[in-house]
Amino acid sequence: MRYDFSKTEKKWQARWKQQETFKTGEAPEKPKYYVLDMFPYPSGSGLHVGHLEGYTASDISARYRRSRGYNVLHPMGWDAFGLPAEQFAIKTGTHPSDTTQKNIANFKETLQAMGFSYDWSREINTTDPGYFQWTQWIFLKLHEMGLAYMSEVDVNWCVELRAVLANEEVEEKLADGLTVVRRPLRQWVLKITAYADRLLEDLDGLDWPENVKQMQRNWIGRSEGVEVDFELRCHRTMLRVYTTRPDTLFGATYLVISPEHAMAEKLATAQQLVAVKEYIAKAKLKTELERTGLQKDKTGVFTGSYAINPATGEPLPVWISDFVLTSYGTGAIMSVPAHDSRDWEFAKKYGLPIIEVVKSPHDVQQEVFEGKDSTVVNSSNNDISLNGLAFPEAFELMASWLEKKKAGKRKVNYRLRDWIFSRQRYWGEPIPIKHYPDGTLKPETSLPLMLPEVEAYQPTETGESPLANIPEWLNGTDENGPFRRETNTMPQWAGSCWYYLRFIDPHNSKLPVDPAKEAYWMNVDLYIGGAEHAVLHLLYARFWHKVLFDLKVVSTKEPFQRLFNQGMILGEDNEKMSKSRGNVIPADHVLQTYGADAVRLYEMFLGPLEQVKPWNTNGIEGISRFLSRVWRLVWPEPEGTRADLSTLAPSPDLLRRMHKTIKKVAEDTENLKFNTAIAEMMVFTNELHRTGESSRIAVETLLLLLAPYAPHLSEELWEALGHQESISLAPFPEFDPELAQDKEVTIAVQVNGKLRGSFTAAPGCPKEQLLNEAKALEGVKKFLEGVTIMKEIVVPDKLINFAVK
Repeated sequence: MRYDFSKTEKKWQARWKQQETFKTGEAPEKPKYYVLDMFPYPSGSGLHVGHLEGYTASDISARYRRSRGYNVLHPMGWDAFGLPAEQFAIKTGTHPSDTTQKNIANFKETLQAMGFSYDWSREINTTDPGYFQWTQWIFLKLHEMGLAYMSEVDVNWCVELRAVLANEEVEEKLADGLTVVRRPLRQWVLKITAYADRLLEDLDGLDWPENVKQMQRNWIGRSEGVEVDFELRCHRTMLRVYTTRPDTLFGATYLVISPEHAMAEKLATAQQLVAVKEYIAKAKLKTELERTGLQKDKTGVFTGSYAINPATGEPLPVWISDFVLTSYGTGAIMSVPAHDSRDWEFAKKYGLPIIEVVKSPHDVQQEVFEGKDSTVVNSSNNDISLNGLAFPEAFELMASWLEKKKAGKRKVNYRLRDWIFSRQRYWGEPIPIKHYPDGTLKPETSLPLMLPEVEAYQPTETGESPLANIPEWLNGTDENGPFRRETNTMPQWAGSCWYYLRFIDPHNSKLPVDPAKEAYWMNVDLYIGGAEHAVLHLLYARFWHKVLFDLKVVSTKEPFQRLFNQGMILGEDNEKMSKSRGNVIPADHVLQTYGADAVRLYEMFLGPLEQVKPWNTNGIEGISRFLSRVWRLVWPEPEGTRADLSTLAPSPDLLRRMHKTIKKVAEDTENLKFNTAIAEMMVFTNELHRTGESSRIAVETLLLLLAPYAPHLSEELWEALGHQESISLAPFPEFDPELAQDKEVTIAVQVNGKLRGSFTAAPGCPKEQLLNEAKALEGVKKFLEGVTIMKEIVVPDKLINFAVK
């Protein structure tokens, strides 16, 4: 009987659904395993084969843990608010809710066709009022704690979208050809900076890729420095500057302030005022990304004013440049061009002095020297000398001197900025705040606050969302008098900040999550998703989780204990899949052609999960042949005669091979090394065909190992062998450590790192016996004669190397 993957996969998917095979167990006496995908935004373009990689990996892990006796929580949901659905609605006149539901149905059909073992009874959708009422509730808690506040701030305004963009979203929109400018706008802001230190400290205890942790550290950007006051000549006031290198103060030759600095125009002399105003106006049209790019040409304008260097007493010219941001430090910097490449380029362009104050290996007039690993030079006055000191000592001495003179103070600063939380659009969670004429703000008392039905979704010309155009929703009266509702909505990030908690208790109408259930399931044991979320989503979710920890809603300090970033699957042209390149491989197409099991196995067999890999259709053909070979172990004849499998014990060699396979597949599955686990199962399958042993225990063992990877075929063959219960509920095989060990190992023998021979030995053979065997080899003897053996290196069960002279 030939394998009909289409018929088999539909059969088992229907049965799993009917029998609720993957409904989450709640037995508290069993260990738990919470495996989670970064849940998708349901776009209209559907899923392609690259999207399936992470979902397949998490599903294998979930199925494997079930077979190991764990209660497994493996849910799926939809991050369904956001700009794309709203933009589609504007273009087509379709309500965002309608397009979102249609896209969700399309996504869900593909995921179910892949046989993923999600507990669909826990499905959530961020646009569901039963979900977003708790998103709104969390916002109100943030407001009560003083962590949500209103401020008029400069924002990244997308002209075409009429919406505010987060700093992290700007690059993508610019690449799409959209226009982004800076403009002041009333915004809700979340005080994520209040948690900066905790967000840094708690990273160390997480099992995350080190590069992701480092990206978060850099984004938070904690620095220890000194705020230095420079007296402004002719203004009888001070200009405060933040620096992490007070030890280089003697080398400061000019100061730079941001175009938005409160004193920017005040410092302009009559001769410079026009030029200063023109420069400030141009800077407002640039995004932070354009202003701070390392490769951009540095621009600036001289204010005409001077400040006094407190270390030298010399006047320093004060310039304005758009590479300085008001949002970091004080919005003013001291420039030491000899030892900062940006300052050096600026000084060279505008003919400003360059003074060496850190001993440099070359002429700093010709090339900048940024190293800290040298000593201070040219840095002394009548009160203090830093000459000859290394950076730490010079930092401490200068910081203390400035504090003593009341010319500065130590300060810890962060690159992290408070999170601009408002969006000027319709399709998002309404912010549940009422504004009263006297300026009072009060929360909505009845949640969820629903979105009104509207016909137009375009933001207003003034920058408000479409909600501002609906007076019957906008205005109201309560016991406190007339009020106006907040018209800004929440960003798409809001719903994804806490969804992992709602999966634990998705139908609770009284609480966001039941405390007992949260205490059992948290933390998430394995979180799989793309590295593109390294900063935004992961940082925001960690922030909200810490707030909920302070509110005693959660019992853990962190949400995701282990994070794994899968590598990208490229198109067959070795390029990233995209519509514009025309190289997208739709998931539905390959599923119809090869079936879910072949797609699952192929994506995992392409290479290590974390690496970038190109799709190759020829490769999936090979996987299909492997599945057919497994099928023929039970159904060897096309006519449909089942194999007569023996219940006798396998031969000693096959038994040993089987236990080695169990051990290897178990270890590799635990460590997400799915490609090598599949390779091991292929070797075992080939061995079963080669020996011709029709061993029932060997074939059933193979099916149990294969079930997390190719569940449909495994279920069908398991049933054909007479089993009533689903293989998805059967326990994973155990291996005998003695049988899983090789009877003999091959020991390679080297002399000075070059292979000179080999021999076989029993595993764990004593070191002296191995050395004697090695020295007795004819190919080794001649290289040991007449020389002195300096060192004998023995790698147990693998290698011996004689270092000789």
